Parts: sequence; C-alpha cells; structure tokens
Amino acid sequence: MSDADSKQRAEFPPAAYWRRWAADAGQPTLPGDPADASREDAPTGVATPVDATEAPHRVLIVEDDPSQALFAESVLNGAGLQARVVAVAGEFMGALSEFQPDLVLMDLHMPGMDGAELTAQLRQQAAFSHIPVVFLTGDADPERQFEMLEVGADDFLTKPVRPRHLIAAVQNRIRRARALQQMPDPGRNPLTGLNSRLQLLQHLADAIPADARGALGFVEIEGITALRDRYGYAGLETILTDAGRYIRTLVGDASATRLNDNTFLVFAPDVARVDLDSWARSLRDGIGSHPFPLADQTIRLRALVGYADLAHGYDDPGSALAAAEQALRESRGTPVGIAVHMPAPSAAPGEAQGGLGDDLHDALAENRIELAFQPIVAVAGGDEAQYQTLLRLRGRDGELHSAARVLPAAELAGLLHEIDRRVIELAIATLVERQRVGSTMRLFVSQSSRSLIQAGYADWLLQQIADAGVPGTSLVIDVRQDDALIHALSLQDFCARMVPAAVQLCLGQYSASEEADALLAQLPLGFVRLAARYSRQLDEPRVRDEMRVAVERAHRLGLQVIGQQVEDPQAAATLWMSGIDFIQGNLVQRVANVLDFDFHHSVL
Repeated sequence: MSDADSKQRAEFPPAAYWRRWAADAGQPTLPGDPADASREDAPTGVATPVDATEAPHRVLIVEDDPSQALFAESVLNGAGLQARVVAVAGEFMGALSEFQPDLVLMDLHMPGMDGAELTAQLRQQAAFSHIPVVFLTGDADPERQFEMLEVGADDFLTKPVRPRHLIAAVQNRIRRARALQQMPDPGRNPLTGLNSRLQLLQHLADAIPADARGALGFVEIEGITALRDRYGYAGLETILTDAGRYIRTLVGDASATRLNDNTFLVFAPDVARVDLDSWARSLRDGIGSHPFPLADQTIRLRALVGYADLAHGYDDPGSALAAAEQALRESRGTPVGIAVHMPAPSAAPGEAQGGLGDDLHDALAENRIELAFQPIVAVAGGDEAQYQTLLRLRGRDGELHSAARVLPAAELAGLLHEIDRRVIELAIATLVERQRVGSTMRLFVSQSSRSLIQAGYADWLLQQIADAGVPGTSLVIDVRQDDALIHALSLQDFCARMVPAAVQLCLGQYSASEEADALLAQLPLGFVRLAARYSRQLDEPRVRDEMRVAVERAHRLGLQVIGQQVEDPQAAATLWMSGIDFIQGNLVQRVANVLDFDFHHSVL
C-alpha cells in the first residue's frame, strides 16, 4: 500500500461512512447502510435529534488537521447540524461574522495563533462574546485545561472523542446558550428594555473618573400632573412606559434608566464632544415628534434635557450626576428646553449670586443658620422623644426663610455642602444640651446625598459624634428617595461607615416603585418616611392600597414607617389602620423652634 493510499484512507472515509458515526450517536440511518445492520447492538444515543421547528444549530470547526476536521464536520452534519471548517487562524474572525455560529469547536494547537488566543480574541468582541467555545484537544494536562477555561472556554473534549459524545456535548451547549439568550436580562426592564438603575450607575462608576467621556443627561417629561389628571394613574403609566420604550430606541447602545415617574437618566460615553448638542436635541425632538397611542387618542409629549459634558473631568459619579441634575433644572427656564452644565470658575464670596444666595455666605459667618423642630410621635404611644430638624435661615431683616428657599439658593451658590455641615453641627449641639440636662432624644437630620458621598464626610461626621460624646443612636440621617436613587452605590459606602457607630438612615419622601423597593433592601435603613401624597390623597382607593402594601413591605424588612404632613384626624386614623409606626404633621404639633412636646402624655 502506498503512502498516498494510506493518507487517502486516513483523511477521507468511505462514502456514507458518516452514517455509521450517526448510528453511534443514536441518529437514524438510511436503509441498506452498513450501520443499519448492526443497529440492534449500537448503544442508545444520548443526543436529542434537532427539533424540526428550531433553527438549525450552526457549528464553526476551527481545526488545521484535515482528517480531524472532516471527522467532526461529517459527524455534526450527519446529526442534522450545520458545520463549517476553518483551517487557518487568520480566517477565523471573518468566518464568525459570515457564518454566525451557535458554537465554536476549537482545536487548541493552531499554527500562527493557537486556540487560546483565538478564544481571547472572540471574547473581546461584544457581538460574539456570548458564543460557547468547546475545545477539542488531545492534551490531557489539567493545568492546560484550566488555562483554556480562564481564557473563555466553556468546555473541552479530549481526543479521541466518540461521535455520540461530540454531538451530545455540542447540542447541549447550544441549547443552553439559546435558552439563556431568550431569558429576560435581569439588568433590564422587561417592558421597556431600559437598564436598571443599579446597572446604569455601575456603568457610570466604572467610567468615572477612569474613562470619562461622552455625556450624562437627564430627560424629563413635562406636564406630568396634567397628564395624570386627564388620563388617570393607569393611563399615565401606560404613556410613560411607552416613552421609556421609545427612549430605549433613541439612545441606541447607550445606557438609560427610568429614575422616577417622569425622569430618565442616559449615559452615552460614545458621543463625540462636537455632537453633544445634536445628541441632546435628538432626545428632545425624538420624544416630541413621536405619537404615543392611548386608547383611541394620540398623545404628544414635551421633554426637557439637561446634560453634563463628561470631558470636563468630574471627580466621581456623584459630581457628574449633580452637574447633570443642575442642568436639568436650568433647562426648565429655557425656551428650547435644553441646558448643559458648565463648571464655573471659583468666585469670590457673594459674587454674582444676589438675593438670598448673596446672604448665605454672611449667614454662615454670622451664625444665622438655625434649626426648627417637629415631633415624630409613635401611634402606639411611648415617651421616647424624637424630632425632625428643619433648616431655617434668619435674614438680615429678621425674617425666617425655610429650607425650600434656602437649599436651592445654597446649591446655586455652591454652599450646599457647607449648609449640610452646619445643620449637623447644630443638631449635635442640640443633642449635647439635651444630654446635659439629663434627657435623651433622637433627631432626624436631613442631608443632601451629595454631601454624604463626598470624600471625608463620613469620617468628619463620625468625629463630630465622638467629640460630642453623644450616642450614635440619637442621630438619624434623612435622605430623600429621589436623591438616594441617583447616588445609591455611593450611599452604600456611607451607610457601611455609619452602621458600626449605630447611626441610622431614614429614606425620606418614599413613594413605592420597583426600584424604590429595591433600595429599601440595598441600604441599611432604620426608618422610612412616606411621601406626603400618602397623607393627602387617602380618599383615593388606589393610593390607600399602595400605601398599605408599602407599609407591609417596610415592616417585612424590619423598618419603621413615618407618616408625614398629617393634617386631620381622618388621615391619622387611616394611617394608623394601615399599620404606620409614627405620625408627623400639624395635627400633632406645628413646626417650632423649641423642644417642648409632651411625648409621655400625647394621645393620637
């Protein structure tokens, strides 16, 4: 026998010989095949025949040995799969794009670039990173096999492999991968396709400050109150869900999430600086020009867009979010409904502020920042004294300005952080004085999440508590839900620092939603203060039912619930029947600058 004859036999099996391999794999054979005669002795196959209703499984075989390639190709084709061979490493990526395989059967030893390098190259391509890779190798070294798994292999088969084992391994891997692809992405909303807030914030945390580029923008749907009044809560939610779904198409590959009822956050790192204005306009005009159907009507929405150019170099995700949020506020006062945040150069105290903002610097220097208090009373009774602290600024003329006026001015003046520090100092001083007269008290102190997540703020706060000698349990940091949702990741770090000192956290203005409910479990909270609408709209059955569910959810998590802005006995009674723990509002006592409420004899 010549060498040529020997090589021919080794590389090219006899005609229809694949049917014998198929028989070994439990596949049907044609009448008269040699394999058919020995069918009774063939072992039962473990592979399941391909479902005729399912798209054929495509397998790309990367193998430079012609005999091995022909073996695998023939076995897989005979089992009803579509197989294609690539024998040259340089043709691998092109074949991936053209053939779009469901699985790659990879030889480890390839000339030029081995299988491990090719797999690493595949995993770097987002379009192909999900494709299973199974190595077919004669190398039985466990260390080498572990290296294959490290570079991205899903499995490996050791040569020589029986045909039925090859088919079973390939089919099972493909079916598992297809099933995973059909499952909803846990990081996306199944109705809109938008990212979860946590997923987007994680993307942002990975990019800033390491790779800060592109834009971070807020998109706000205007007229939300009018829409709710006209179409009801169900109609409004239908409109906003459709808006979220359409925003998903507008942003393309960028990340986007719904923050609250009418606000969306978009992180678009790939937008060039010269295109940022066009990008913002495309979001505004895309929403404004799209008809949103509702029953037999067509709804037109108007959107506002405020964004931050990340090339300005924000130190952390919180700073970038604050900048974009400020731009959104500015967009509300512009005819075009678009604003971009421009970091301002440092200004001298009071320069270019005017009005209340101009007075803030002097108010801080002259100790004209004050606290007012409102009691928080347990519905079940008890003599534990606890108050909500409320910021006040005493103007030059003696007039007291509320937090609703002071905080926006402080933000524009760049003094929000200083105001938050002063409020903490005053609260701790109040606790010290109370302790001096032999009485204990708990204070709920509102803080901006942007202050809480600033570098060094947690250390400063803990030092203030330690120096004053007051127990950590006497202080509850109160942060608004909308604020907390934006800065959820950074707040987790702050909370982790507070827990050992027994300082608790209260989520204020809580309004039930899927992401807000997730936040209850993410943060080590002690209290939840319900949004004012739960006290004001208790005549609406939907609001009452939503509130009861919210209270039950909080209690399951071990949280105590505060009902705020309670103005009348009927609201208090409804809250009490819903299982609320504490009541706060003018029904109990109006805001005052003294701590004289009689908790021991209070009756609701």
